[in-house]
Amino acid sequence: MAECKRENLTATEVAAKALEMRRMIIEMLTEAGSGHPGGSLSAADIMAALFFHEMNVDAAQPKMAERDRFVLCKGHAAPALYSVLALKGFFPKEDVFTLRKLGSHLQGHPDMKKLPGVDVSTGSLGQGLSMASGMALGGKMDDAPYRVYAVLGDGELEEGQVWEAAMFAAHYKLDNLCAFVDNNGLQIDGNIDCVLSPNPIADKWRAFGWHVIEIDGHDIQEIFMALDQARTVKGQPTMIVAHTVKGKGVSFMENQAGWHGAAPKPDEKDRALAELV
Repeated sequence: MAECKRENLTATEVAAKALEMRRMIIEMLTEAGSGHPGGSLSAADIMAALFFHEMNVDAAQPKMAERDRFVLCKGHAAPALYSVLALKGFFPKEDVFTLRKLGSHLQGHPDMKKLPGVDVSTGSLGQGLSMASGMALGGKMDDAPYRVYAVLGDGELEEGQVWEAAMFAAHYKLDNLCAFVDNNGLQIDGNIDCVLSPNPIADKWRAFGWHVIEIDGHDIQEIFMALDQARTVKGQPTMIVAHTVKGKGVSFMENQAGWHGAAPKPDEKDRALAELV
């Protein structure tokens, strides 16, 4: 078995990584001139905790059989994934400035054929949890040690395939599967309650047979404790409902649906980076 590569950074160290991720997200999106800042910024703390504290992954062995798997179900938040992979050493940091450019391996949505560290190509909302469930079932069948982690958007819960996957994972008792809902309350068309409400989110997942934990998705210690608890759960997949703020860390982006898919301009980049210190 390959050596475990969990970094197990402290909460303070993970918070510093998340801050660096947010700065990279703003810079790469400004350079690209397009992309999705709001949901990338809201998921940064979750993904920093996963990659720098929880998951067994190794940039030197991106296809290591024993590695934990990660699925970014809301693939449009690719800047968050690219920033954490760059910080983990899967590719040079300067590559983030090629985001969405012709020929770049950093496409608008993650592509497993082009980028090491990406376990599955995502972008079509609703499909990611099905793929994560398949990976988890495969691990069970092979008696493999890895766990599977996934991050969904709350607007994504409007997709019917999510609930088919929810039934599947509970039916097959996939306790090696742990997913997060990035519950920032907003999607491209506005408030999730107004577009097509998925609430009550936690109650729905419980009803589908999942172990459910609710946390502040920006509190690193709460994320750690939820992940610790998820590893102890037997016979059920775990859903961590993380209450977050869209655009977290940049005051003029926070809780603004308009920043779902609008890249900052150079002057807005400067304002954002001045706050991310």
